[in-house]
Amino acid sequence: MSETISVTGSTKEEKYQSLIPQVMALVEGEKDFIANTANIVAAVKQGMNFFWVGIYFVKQNELVLGPFQGPVACTRIGFGKGVCGTSWKEKKTILVEDVEKFPDHISCSTESKSEIVVPCFKKGEIFAVLDIDSDKLNDFNETDKIYIEQIGTIISQLAD
Repeated sequence: MSETISVTGSTKEEKYQSLIPQVMALVEGEKDFIANTANIVAAVKQGMNFFWVGIYFVKQNELVLGPFQGPVACTRIGFGKGVCGTSWKEKKTILVEDVEKFPDHISCSTESKSEIVVPCFKKGEIFAVLDIDSDKLNDFNETDKIYIEQIGTIISQLAD
């Protein structure tokens, strides 16, 4: 297991290409899912310097907060509510340039300006969403989508 994260590169793509192998090394050999997701969230926050990174788990008819890094967060989110609930409902990644313009946005922090949410699948069903917020407008693009979806896949592969 790696104990430090050191992301290098001058572009987002180079940074993600540096981060992904470190995330994989971080969870290698560890069987505890919560420990792994906690470390993944910390690595993504530290490595990419995002405002907030966390996981919400599907529990019955709502998303429930799991491991996260950043300011305190909303504990429960309904199906189809906000960006996370919409990602769950639509079963796809949602990229939001300006959270103030997203219908039904749930504001856990007024400092959040843009957001990306990636669903995590187990046996064809969503069991969690990976939620990342930035304190900058329009901070996420297709590059983020590609690499954060890879991180979502790592999380999915770790699930029991």
